[in-house]
Amino acid sequence: MSRPPFLTLPENATAYPLETARGVFAVLDALPPAGTPRRGTALLVPGFTGSKEDFLALLEPLAAAGYRTVAVDGRGQHQSPGPRDEAAYAQGELAADVVAQTAALATAAGEPVHLLGHSMGGLVVRAAVLAAHDEGAALPWASLTLMSSGPAAIEAAQQARTKLLVEALSAMDMESVWHAMRELDAEDLEGTANAAGPVEEFLHRRWLATVPEQLIVTGRQLIDEPDRVAELAAVPLPKLVLSGAVDYAWPVPWLDAMAERLGARRVVVEGAEHSPNAERPAPTARALADFWDGAGPGA
Repeated sequence: MSRPPFLTLPENATAYPLETARGVFAVLDALPPAGTPRRGTALLVPGFTGSKEDFLALLEPLAAAGYRTVAVDGRGQHQSPGPRDEAAYAQGELAADVVAQTAALATAAGEPVHLLGHSMGGLVVRAAVLAAHDEGAALPWASLTLMSSGPAAIEAAQQARTKLLVEALSAMDMESVWHAMRELDAEDLEGTANAAGPVEEFLHRRWLATVPEQLIVTGRQLIDEPDRVAELAAVPLPKLVLSGAVDYAWPVPWLDAMAERLGARRVVVEGAEHSPNAERPAPTARALADFWDGAGPGA
């Protein structure tokens, strides 16, 4: 799971419930500083076991670049409510939520909205773009970024790990599953800055606040997702595939090949793995702002 490097909200950001046509979603909303020209809005969708806080380190630099930056908890994630019903977390439902969130963020000035999905969130935003394209109406986004999110299901070893988690969530309570995961990850956590303290406490609280059915259904999606790259390539939208130099869920060569099939810009953030948003936020923010600058109206 993504580990935010800190938990402090930047001065230019606020946390609030975003009202949409499909319900209320918890967001972090960072505005450009006074005097900075507004270049657009960015909607950031987190991944499996994640939340809006995974993007905390991107809020300030992206806002400083002129982009209102909104990170969201999907339904059933962390501080966004969701029912104890697996049907509510079908990919089509989550994709429709993204469309509703986009509509709720639209401004009277009609500034462009750039859509980004991290990991599992990339599969959700891809589904949202494809559904909107199939309807034939004008797309409400100026660009699409897939961050550490691949062409289809995750690689085999990660599928096996995710299957174990889904089975555990179906049989055990969230607290018991948390402790089981911590035992499995103890060696990786030992000696790291986040092994104890406020960040680890936050991760625990976030886990307990997430609806288990949301994790069960999205975990299955990671295991079963089909390859929809050809469909997405046919959508006339500027695209960016961004990842770290190492990725355990979708190996970097898979992401390279996907970007080529999509005709997308490709950025590899050196020194980062599956969460460049948290691991290397400064170069990640620069790459995103550069892409969005070139994807806006008149570019």
